[in-house]
Amino acid sequence: MAKTKQFTISIENRPGTVAEIARTLGSAKVNILALLGTAQGTTGTVELVVEDTRRAKKALDGVGVTYKETAAEECELPNKPGALAECLDKLAAKGVNLNSICATTSKGGRKAVVVYTVAAEQKVAAA
Repeated sequence: MAKTKQFTISIENRPGTVAEIARTLGSAKVNILALLGTAQGTTGTVELVVEDTRRAKKALDGVGVTYKETAAEECELPNKPGALAECLDKLAAKGVNLNSICATTSKGGRKAVVVYTVAAEQKVAAA
């Protein structure tokens, strides 16, 4: 499993908000590896993982976007039925409780990628 960073951004739930974030990062040549967005009424949350966290922070800071940066884990799995369950069972057996999780693969791809975060106290317990 590889260590990475996840950015969590609270947003206004309106057309174009996520596009603005994507445009900001794209203009700064920051590649988004994983993204999860949810809405709750008039607000929402975007969680994303990028290739270059330093460049992402600079771009987001430059346009005044407030974010929370959280340590995350990224693991690559075979793209086959049951692979995700097997990975999550191993984490559960260690007592790891997930705060967030995102998984993706391309159609026909041989590998899937899972990104997850846990509370700081969970990291100590899992170590």
